[in-house]
Amino acid sequence: MTMQLTGIHHLTAITAQAAENLRFYTHTLGLRLVKKTVNQDDTSAYHLFYADGLASPGTDLTFFDWPVGRERRGTHSIARTGLRVGSLETLQWWKARFDELKVLAGDIREVGARQTLDFEDAEGQRFRLTVDDSGAPSNPWERSPVPAEHQIKGLGPILISVPDLRPTEAVLVQVMNMTRTSTYPSPDGAGEVHVFSMGPGGPAAELHVAVEPDLPAAHQGAGAVHHVAFRVPDVEALHAWTERVRGFRIPSSGEVERYYFRSLYFREPNGVLFELATDGPGFTVDEPLETLGESLSLPPFLEPRREQIEARLKPLV
Repeated sequence: MTMQLTGIHHLTAITAQAAENLRFYTHTLGLRLVKKTVNQDDTSAYHLFYADGLASPGTDLTFFDWPVGRERRGTHSIARTGLRVGSLETLQWWKARFDELKVLAGDIREVGARQTLDFEDAEGQRFRLTVDDSGAPSNPWERSPVPAEHQIKGLGPILISVPDLRPTEAVLVQVMNMTRTSTYPSPDGAGEVHVFSMGPGGPAAELHVAVEPDLPAAHQGAGAVHHVAFRVPDVEALHAWTERVRGFRIPSSGEVERYYFRSLYFREPNGVLFELATDGPGFTVDEPLETLGESLSLPPFLEPRREQIEARLKPLV
């Protein structure tokens, strides 16, 4: 049987304003803070994880808090993050909410045969609410300020920008076993967007690739996306993917133990950073589900340095 990725696992972006970021994603978007930890490679920086009520794989939007300037937009980048909602009525609810709260947002429009609504946070992080009427389960957070029927269901599709489709497509199809399923005109008038599907397909398991050779190369900063992660069921499957990536002679990180999941990182030929991440063990490995995100969590190898790490972090409230 062909190895298959099963969808988007998480997406990690960059903020320079952690306290404001926390307010926007929990109060305005109504997501649940499911893990408050630090960047394992740079413990001076928070790593904040927002997700649904059960902290499910595929719902996880995360941020590194780095003191950097704004990103320079361009190609060779992850250009827009999809967030799935349940209906057109929910898009209309969000449009009214964004207008009321003065969040920068566009109009509801059809993109790639689905109803969508684009918006940005205060740092220019770009999102697209997309109607997912596939019947995929949702796990609302009971303490969210957003009514359960209008809460964000999870991630997807994710849009990346590349100057040349061919090398990226070769990795997506030949290495990662994605299927090119459709194309649609870019809503911004910049050529075509190519849809690549994983496993079951649908908006939770799609990567959209915009071909934009006339754009300058992006430069990461606040408001940019750092990487996108794709779902692998378990560690055994990740071992198989590690061997597959090595077999194609693609440079990678080797497997990295992130405690909440195990990961493999590599760049596709146009420079976008990909991660393969296991569904488990998940965020309840060191905190009860009921109190996720309420205190600073550290993986066991950082726990001896807790006092030093906490002293360097600035308050979030």
